[in-house]
Order: sequence, then C-alpha cells, then structure tokens
Amino acid sequence: MGAFLSSIVSSVLFGLSWCVCTATASICGAACGNDKPSTVSPSSTSGRKRAAFLFVLSIGLSFAFQYGVAPALGPNSNALTSIPRVGPYLVRAWGSGCNFTQDDSSELVQVCRQNNGVYRVSACTWLFFIFLSIAAKCKPTFNRDAWPAKYTLFLFLVTASAFIPNAPLFSPIYLQLCRIFAALFVIAQQLIYIDIGYNWNESWVTKSNQAEADEAGTGKKWLAAILVSCGILFSATLTGVGLLFGYYGNCTTNNVFISFTLVLSLVATAVQLSGEESSLLASAIISVYATYLCFSAVSANPNQVCNPYYGKSDAWNIAIGIGLTVISLAWTGFSWTASEMHSSDSDAEESRESSPLQREDSKVTGLVTDTNTAHHEEGAASNTTSRNETWKINAILAFLASWYAMILTGWGSIAESGNEANPTASRVSMW
Repeated sequence: MGAFLSSIVSSVLFGLSWCVCTATASICGAACGNDKPSTVSPSSTSGRKRAAFLFVLSIGLSFAFQYGVAPALGPNSNALTSIPRVGPYLVRAWGSGCNFTQDDSSELVQVCRQNNGVYRVSACTWLFFIFLSIAAKCKPTFNRDAWPAKYTLFLFLVTASAFIPNAPLFSPIYLQLCRIFAALFVIAQQLIYIDIGYNWNESWVTKSNQAEADEAGTGKKWLAAILVSCGILFSATLTGVGLLFGYYGNCTTNNVFISFTLVLSLVATAVQLSGEESSLLASAIISVYATYLCFSAVSANPNQVCNPYYGKSDAWNIAIGIGLTVISLAWTGFSWTASEMHSSDSDAEESRESSPLQREDSKVTGLVTDTNTAHHEEGAASNTTSRNETWKINAILAFLASWYAMILTGWGSIAESGNEANPTASRVSMW
C-alpha cells in the first residue's frame, strides 16, 4: 500500500514539474516581448480583472489551508501519516514553531498550524504580486500577458509552500513583515474609501443634474438619496460606538480608543464640510471604517477585564474584514480611479483615429513645423507615461495580501478559550 501511494505522489510531482516548466517558459517568452508587440499599449483593464480573480482564489485557498489542510495535518491524522516519508514530514513541517508550555496546549497548537496555513498562501500571493509589479515596471505590457501560465505558477507556488516548515520563514519572519505591510495598507485603504466616497457622491450629483435637465424637480431624489445614505452610515457609526462602550468599555484604555474614534469622526466631518470640494459621503464612509478599526483594536486587548470575549472565535471581525478586503479588491480591479493608473487603449485609439478636421481644430502652442508630428509626439509621451504606471495595481494587491492574512489570524495572535501563547502579539495588534 505504501509503495502504491508513493508511486501516485511521484506521478503527481512529475506532472506538476512539467506544468511549472511549461508555465515558466511561457512567462519568460512573454517577458522577452514575443507574445504581443510592446508598441500596443495595455488597456485600462489590462490584467486588472485577472489579477483580482487570482486574488479571490488566494483568499479561498487561505480558508482551505486554515480550516481544511491544517486540521488534517495534525499529529493524530492517520490518513497522512500512513504515507511513507511525505506524511510524517508534512506533520512536522506544519507543527514547526508551535511548541507551547501551557498545560492544555493542544488547541493553541491547532490555532498555530491554522495561522501558518494562512501565512503560506499570503506569502505566496505577496511574492507573486511583487514579482508582477517589478515585471510590469520594466515592461508595462507584461501585466496582460500569459495569465494561464501565471495562474499555474501561482498554484504551484502555493502547493510547494505546504512542504516548507513554519519556522522560521513563515513564523516569525513573514509574520513580522506582514504586520508592517498590513499597517501601511490601513493608511492606503483610507485613501481608497475616500476615493469611493467622492466617486459615489459625484456619480449621484451628476445623475441629479441630468435628471433636472430633463425634467425640473426630478433631480432632487438623487440628492435625497445622498443624504439618506449619509444618515445610514452616520447612524451605523454612532450605533457601533455605543455598542463598543457597552461591551468593551470596562477599562480606561478601551474607553480612550472609543472616545478618540468618535472625536476623530466628528473632526473629519467638520473639516470635510468646511472645504470647497466637500463630500459628506466620504466623511460618513471614513467614520464607519474608523469604527471598525476601533472594534479590531479593543477586541484584541488581551486584558480579559477590558475584553470579556478575548480568546473566543471572532467571526464578526473576520467577516467585516473580508468584506472590506472585497471592497478594496473591487476598487483595485474595477474602479474608474484605479483605471487611471493604467494606460487606455480607447484613448490611444481616439488619438490615432481622430479626424484631420479635429486635429486642425485643436489648439497648438509654441513653434510647430508639423502638426501631425507634434500630435504624434504628444500622444506618444502621454501614452508612455501612463503605461509606466501599470505596476502600482500589483503593488496594492501585494499589500492587500498582507492585510487579509492579519484579518484571518487576528494579527498573528494565538489564542483559544481565553488561553494565549503570545499575549504580546495582541498588544501590538491593538495599538
């Protein structure tokens, strides 16, 4: 039976090796420029949607590793330990660095294995998008090339990570880096939500103006919808702050966090309304987001007097965090603002296919001897500049990979039923 299983494993490894070699050759060919002409600029959606779908796959694999693979690789797993060499090795690899001195440490070891399962997928995703970011910086068209090969290599990378021991690569090295990257992404995420608020407000104001132009008085419903949305969001903020005071306001530290969140939301709203281009929706969205961050902080407090729910499964925190991840991912993959970070085929085509009359009507300043040459050079310069920005989306996705890993693992804390192996981690994540 053991020889039969070994032959199956060898066959699978041989097949995976062939797929990796083929995918690597395809990517190398694309990077060398023999897939599509480099003169054809990437569109505003080049690679973005494919990258977003790959990121969704990454989140799914993280859940699978956390709640499927990690429990199956426990020391009492007879199905895997029966596989010669491979089974015992995987059990040792996934249990590496999970040795605790607590009397009842079996649950903590389980949580440790689950967290490291998430770190594996997150690290592979981070490395993958960092590589894509560098490649797209050197060759902008690489962002749209060879996606079947990219998916194949990503899956192989995740599979290979299962054979790497937890310590020291995933925990503590990647864990510490992940906390830093996630903290930086929190700042970027605020900018994303501000942009969403402005775009949302602008879209409905535009619809209000159009409706008012078609029929007087019909545009008010869009303005009313903006006010209703703001009311809902601000109500959610006040409700959340009240619940935080009610459930977590048993000590000074938590009360300071909650009070500061409320004051900051009020100040941000006042500053927004005092500006020339104010957006109440943007303030409302940021207030809700700040309330969530406050909830994440106080729910990570390791002091059980301040946090009576410490060490228990926090499904709400994970669900809200994944929801915010999906919103950020949707912005990255599909928003109009993010598409401005890419070049646009449609804009380039309009520039190339504009009629001679349109080109003659356009204003040209300075000393120009050939209008066609001037327009061509201006379009080429603009096109080259925009094409060089395609790497930014991949960089955002790399930081987003660190963020969702911290959401799924409580910023690296290992706690269960009020017992914790690393209380320092919870204090760090709280602040």
